Amino acid sequence: MISQLTGAFVRAFLMVILVATPSLLVPGTSSDTAQITALVAIFAAALTLFEYASTYPGLVEFRDAPPFNRIRFLSLFTTVFLLSVIARGEVFPSTATQFIEAIGQLIGRALDFPYSPVRLLVLMLPPDAQTAEVETLRTAAGISYLISLLALAIFIAVLRVLGWPSKFGAFNVWVNLPTFDPTAGGDVVNRLERDARINIGLGILLPFLTPAIVKAAGSLFGSVSMTNSQTLIWTVTAWAFLPASLFMRGIAMGRIARMISVERKRNSAAAKDGSLVHA
Repeated sequence: MISQLTGAFVRAFLMVILVATPSLLVPGTSSDTAQITALVAIFAAALTLFEYASTYPGLVEFRDAPPFNRIRFLSLFTTVFLLSVIARGEVFPSTATQFIEAIGQLIGRALDFPYSPVRLLVLMLPPDAQTAEVETLRTAAGISYLISLLALAIFIAVLRVLGWPSKFGAFNVWVNLPTFDPTAGGDVVNRLERDARINIGLGILLPFLTPAIVKAAGSLFGSVSMTNSQTLIWTVTAWAFLPASLFMRGIAMGRIARMISVERKRNSAAAKDGSLVHA
């Protein structure tokens, strides 16, 4: 119980650090932005604390199946931190900020090819956008997308090499998938496989669809502006993180579906062998 509470408090504190990082690093944060950031940080910390301190599951999936959520959090925090450092370097340049920005520019230009997600995100800007704004968005998009791909690759390596989640202890479907109701109707394996395909499909399409949707909405509500550093950081982070998170969720649900299917076959074979012995 004490270790569970300690872990819950540590996770809540890390959520506060994550939400507050742009406000702490980026100069010129207004008082209104700081107040909103504090409110969001408190809400995120409270949700995390109640979720991980409770015995029963709530909303967080794969709560007891590390390192799924740890990989997602590290990728999210790394993205937010690096983009915040780049934004800080625009006002207070240093060797570290210039180095990270230079690496980001190389990544952004390498990923900025025709029909790539980075190119589509850059095209989301209005035609009269300044060159510096385009370059900043390309740099942020390149870093964010590369981090999301690395997080996905790390999760697949954990899945393949370490045998997640079976080799990390017993897997409880109710605790780790609280929003999935196995009694809702239909075969559990088929429903898990269907949800896995939907999540993977969304994970592949979202980086391409989101800029197109924003561009189309811009013709109705006005052009998109990324001049505000906080807006840039959170928008680009969400654009890269959400598809990767959905992709990871789809892979995880497909893995669980295969585990259940294999366990069913094993139990069926054991029951069949038992009936032959008694016969």
